[in-house]
Amino acid sequence: MKLSIIVPVFNMAADGKLEYCLNSLVNQTISDYEILAVDDCSTDNSLEILRAYEEKYPEKFIVIASPENRKQGGAKNLGLLKAQGDFIGFIDSDDWVTPDYYEKLITRAEETGADIVGCDYHLTYEHSMEIGQVVHNNKESQTGVLTKDKYRSLILDGGSLVVKIYRRHIIYDYPNRFPEGIFYEDNAIRNSWILRAKRFEYIKEPMYYYYQHNTSTVHTITEQRCRDRMEAARVMVREAKEFGFLEEYYPEIESSFTTLFYVNTLFSYMAGVKKKNYRFVKALGKEMKETFPGFQNNQYYQERVHAEERKLIGMHMKSAMYFMLYYKVLWAYRNFRKKLK
Repeated sequence: MKLSIIVPVFNMAADGKLEYCLNSLVNQTISDYEILAVDDCSTDNSLEILRAYEEKYPEKFIVIASPENRKQGGAKNLGLLKAQGDFIGFIDSDDWVTPDYYEKLITRAEETGADIVGCDYHLTYEHSMEIGQVVHNNKESQTGVLTKDKYRSLILDGGSLVVKIYRRHIIYDYPNRFPEGIFYEDNAIRNSWILRAKRFEYIKEPMYYYYQHNTSTVHTITEQRCRDRMEAARVMVREAKEFGFLEEYYPEIESSFTTLFYVNTLFSYMAGVKKKNYRFVKALGKEMKETFPGFQNNQYYQERVHAEERKLIGMHMKSAMYFMLYYKVLWAYRNFRKKLK
């Protein structure tokens, strides 16, 4: 088997989202592949849709029904238990790909010997094959035989895990799998997979369609989602320690953790959660200081975090209460200015 495509599915039946994804997969130009669709205890008729595809495409479509809701990481792990492919790919069940997406990625892998191959994606708000806003998922400077500088670059800017394929050994030669029961599971293990590769290839072409809608993970901000992001960052650091690359790539891991665990969480929480929890905001800053005490001196932090955000973070580090009061006043002032325009 050349390729296994793992599709975690949870409540994607509405508006034709699931069918649009699956239609793009069953019509791939590559011939030797399997689709492992994992239903994560959907409460709509997603499982019935999957069964219909399994009946129509028995030679390539396999349905796995999880007995419990394990979130995307758990669903992906169930798929990995049964995947037979030499290459492994993942796709979110509300996204879709071009017909030659997997053929182009695998061809590049076979031509170059790459362990991981990725491409660009584009953001779209409608079910069509029209190209939307293109996002460059990687950089051409990251391609080829991987050196320490390229590893550093990929830790900092590795791009989306799902917009890639992986040789089987990258995943299966090691015991770690996706963390279960949380969102942002890809962020937790991405670095470990990247650092196992010897060669990386990037096709500068948008072949993956990333569907934008209100129920997607990135557009839903709750305190629990923020806690999930924090846990994913903790797993990322634990993996760096377990597999022995924390010290060698300490500045990059520190920067990645700071962004994922702290900066993104703090500002998305303050902007998106209506009822702010002081204890949560205080504990976030406390754990950040305990995990990486010198994060504010990190060169990437200085380069990549906006000056205004660094100012607010400095305030938060001194007093969570003062930070929250200041932020509330600042937010109210900005809203007032918007109304005047």
